[in-house]
Amino acid sequence: MELYLIIFTSGSNYKAEQIYESHKDLFVELEKHFTLHMTHYTDVDSIPPNAYKMAFIADGHVADIVIRNFSVIPYPITLLSDGQNNSLSAALEIAAWVKSKDMRARIIHGKAAEMARQVLFHHDAFAAKRSLKGKRIGLIGTPAPWLVSSHADYLLASRRWGVTYVDIPAEEVYKHFYEITDDEVGVEASMLATQAQACQDATPEDLLREMRLYQAAKRVCKEWKLDALTLSSLSLMQDLHITGYLAVALLNDDGIPAGSEGDLQAIMTLLMIRELLGQPGFIANPVFVDVPRNEILLAHDTIGIKMADSFIICNHFGMEKGIAIQGIMHAGNVTLFKCGGECLDEYYVSSGYLTENTNFLSACRTQLRIKLDKPVEYFLQNPLGNHHILIKGDHSGAIREFMQQNRCKLQG
Repeated sequence: MELYLIIFTSGSNYKAEQIYESHKDLFVELEKHFTLHMTHYTDVDSIPPNAYKMAFIADGHVADIVIRNFSVIPYPITLLSDGQNNSLSAALEIAAWVKSKDMRARIIHGKAAEMARQVLFHHDAFAAKRSLKGKRIGLIGTPAPWLVSSHADYLLASRRWGVTYVDIPAEEVYKHFYEITDDEVGVEASMLATQAQACQDATPEDLLREMRLYQAAKRVCKEWKLDALTLSSLSLMQDLHITGYLAVALLNDDGIPAGSEGDLQAIMTLLMIRELLGQPGFIANPVFVDVPRNEILLAHDTIGIKMADSFIICNHFGMEKGIAIQGIMHAGNVTLFKCGGECLDEYYVSSGYLTENTNFLSACRTQLRIKLDKPVEYFLQNPLGNHHILIKGDHSGAIREFMQQNRCKLQG
């Protein structure tokens, strides 16, 4: 990874060696993660286009210089200052000036190792935003009618994130589904059944049909050049008599973010997670909120097989037919995240701890009880809709950095 520091220093004689020695502790930490390039602010044209760059405040006499050369600083404004040579004073003046112009500025400051960690977060967010550009999200079928607030404005999503939503007729999947035979997927279905802890109330015929849908969806992804997709579960059940939940689980295992019910916000969140963290996520329904314990029970009828520590193949909770996946996960740190709003410019994120797997008869098959670090009243007072995405591990800091860089509004 390469980092171009735009060096703001006073005086007429710029010597990179002297700057390096004055701020050596920080630069040594940065070089553990980046190939460091030090570029004087008068020479920014030499920085390659689209390179990762950041303003470095080298001393306390540069505030006026920064203001005069403000256009060379990448937006959103981030100022790197280790405090040496009174540099933090200048950074504070600059940040206040930026704020007076109704813009936001952030100062990265502190101990060298912590500053390097924050720059690494900042870089990962920058790289994820860049990698999202040009991604194609397929909507196969129509969104579920009960998702009245989980839509996205295609045009605004494209302008903000650089992604394209693509409406794909369900018949495109059906065509491949009917072309694929049971013999083509029989071995794969058998291997999956062997990996499961159990197969409960799900027939071999159901399993074969789900595997055919999975292969059909993969073909559609290839033909339409999709990076993610969401399936209409209602249409699949009506037309093919299958849920699509196993197909969704296996697509996520393949590294293709996939969801059900046609939730455009949830699938965008999954794609963000994949690009930012390289991880899958679990699209879940909040089922019960326990305010005194600050806990929430999340449930859904599918989860990535690889994300779960073990799994059971069973039937769909509501219809008691077809295929669903009951995933079991070990206790540990997790993150709950959602990008929402019709313009995809709002978000919720909280770290938490997975305390147990439950098995209530009145909820979807995969059930996870989470103790959140932020107040659970958010879900009752100001939620961003139903579906929220669970991720293994505490990634709340990286997600906040990513969403703040993209000027999104935090909820909860």
